[in-house]
Amino acid sequence: MTELLFVYGTLMSGAASSMGSGERARLAEEGRSLGPALLAARIFDLGRYPGVVEVQSWPAVGAGSAGIVHGEVYRLASPTATFAWLDLYEGIYPECAPQCEYTRDAAEVVLAAAPQNVLRAHVYVYRGGLDGARALPGGRWSPLHPEQ
Repeated sequence: MTELLFVYGTLMSGAASSMGSGERARLAEEGRSLGPALLAARIFDLGRYPGVVEVQSWPAVGAGSAGIVHGEVYRLASPTATFAWLDLYEGIYPECAPQCEYTRDAAEVVLAAAPQNVLRAHVYVYRGGLDGARALPGGRWSPLHPEQ
């Protein structure tokens, strides 16, 4: 299991949303931010939180077949323990599998400061419906200013 986690919404250290504030603090205690990072995928504003879909390998960005999602990578001290509560926060329960709103998958990400180095990180991928969701072509989500 990789000890890296890519976050792109309410769990980002700079998020201003009241949603996830306790989880952000706990994540900061249990992990260390490696800084801004990028994921080959599409991101949607789902209202109170975002969701990424269509995650691809990092080379797909260079080929023009994938969008870029801006986020942050954390290195977790105890991945098993941290993912246990993060999965619950993201709504992943044994009772809903395999129909949970999100799934936790491994994906290729790069740190913004070192895009030539591809890393494997866990990411929470949205699996729900997109009716009423708004695509964010800039690849960034904010609860106050979605395109910033």
